[in-house]
Amino acid sequence: MEKEQLKQQLKQQIVQFLNLTSVKPEDIKDDEPLFGEGLGLDSIDSIELIVLLSREYGITIQDPKEGRKILVDINTMADYIAEHKTK
Repeated sequence: MEKEQLKQQLKQQIVQFLNLTSVKPEDIKDDEPLFGEGLGLDSIDSIELIVLLSREYGITIQDPKEGRKILVDINTMADYIAEHKTK
């Protein structure tokens, strides 16, 4: 899968899996932080994103510190998925 396609798919999945009714996938910028000032996700959302990575891409994240490095923004997630996906 091409990286741009992956980014678009990720945005759609984030909106769908986290039930972000007030956000459209196209509203999410590739370099916008997912947590805090950016998209405003919280720790519960991070767990949902880890489940998403496991279910959709076969990526298992055991260490919360590793998760914080991956769940930064769309670009970082897409790069990690491209390198590590098993599905």
